[in-house]
Formats: sequence, C-alpha cells, structure tokens
Amino acid sequence: MISWFEIAADDLDRAKRFYSELFGWKMEEFPVPFRKDYLLIRTGDGNAIAGGLTKRRDPQQTTVNYIDVSSTDNYTVKVKRLGGKVLVPKTAVPGMGYFVVCEDTEDNAFGIWEEDVNAS
Repeated sequence: MISWFEIAADDLDRAKRFYSELFGWKMEEFPVPFRKDYLLIRTGDGNAIAGGLTKRRDPQQTTVNYIDVSSTDNYTVKVKRLGGKVLVPKTAVPGMGYFVVCEDTEDNAFGIWEEDVNAS
C-alpha cells in the first residue's frame, strides 16, 4: 500500500499555492530534524493519503511514492537482489519510523517505509 508521497519543488511557496488551489490540499510546516524546508500535505479527511512538499535538492529529483513494508532492512536486501539500488540508506524519522529511497531496474525512484514509534 502506498502510504506517503513526496513532491520536490524548486519554489515551495509557488508549489504550495499550485497544489492548494488545484486540489484543495492543506499544507503546514512539518519540522523533521534533518530537513527545515518541508511541508506536510493533507489531501483530505480520514484515511486520505498524506505526503510532503520538499525543496528540490537535485535537478533530477522527482516525486517519490513510499510503500509500507514490515522491515526496511529485509526489503533493502530484496531490492539489491532483484537488481535495484539504494539511493538513500535507512534513515530514521524519530518517533515515526524508517525510510529508504530505492531505484528499480528501470531507473524509477521509490521509497519503502517501516512504521516504528521507537525510531530515533
């Protein structure tokens, strides 16, 4: 299941205005310890998928979908075994979980997410 998405933008204010007006998404500051230029996107009420709007760090950075997994460690091994690559190694989001950004065999980036309230 896709649990999160992340949109990269050159101009956060411009992108925020675009998506807010286009879809009615609500955005707010989402301070994470390793990023200061990140906005939380709320796409709707209840069980709607949420995401983030982030400052583009690399010209090639694109939208990334995150898929829930039981173990980022186990899935990282599978990604490599199947010919994929790890672009961003396991990273903790304190109190929430861990993510890894990978690349498939067709050069598409995707993320894997392991929920863990004890992540630090």
